[in-house]
Amino acid sequence: MKRIALYPGTFDPVTIGHQSMVKRALPLFDQIIVAIGINSSKNSYFSIEKRTQWLNTVFAPYPQVIIDSFQGLTIDYCMKMNARFILRGLRSSTDFEYERNIAQANSSLAPDIETIFLVSSPGLSAISSSIVRDIHQNGGDVSKFIPSGIMLDSY
Repeated sequence: MKRIALYPGTFDPVTIGHQSMVKRALPLFDQIIVAIGINSSKNSYFSIEKRTQWLNTVFAPYPQVIIDSFQGLTIDYCMKMNARFILRGLRSSTDFEYERNIAQANSSLAPDIETIFLVSSPGLSAISSSIVRDIHQNGGDVSKFIPSGIMLDSY
């Protein structure tokens, strides 16, 4: 059976932290699905098309990484895609508390799907999409926080 992991997120925008997480997880899984969760109650800063394009660019060198999007419960999407693992990154103890609660709820809904936590690489724990958006919205240079080849100026 293939070891398929789902790495869900909004990726609004993708950061070097996201990129690092996937690259570090590649040896653990046969396939990683990087999936943009679409939440109709949230307003995204960048379009789904732009985020999908960026993710395809960032992970083009890795054939075992699939880019997709989904609506609804993450656990339902896992079942649809035969993913037995959910990959989540932890930058801080606050992230752990939040992610642990979601992982426990997901485990109650689907005990066969396991959440795997990876701690962020040193130096990347302060990077988040919301910080990158804030810097970008205020005219700052975000180039050191996003993967090379990604241009945020174009929507």
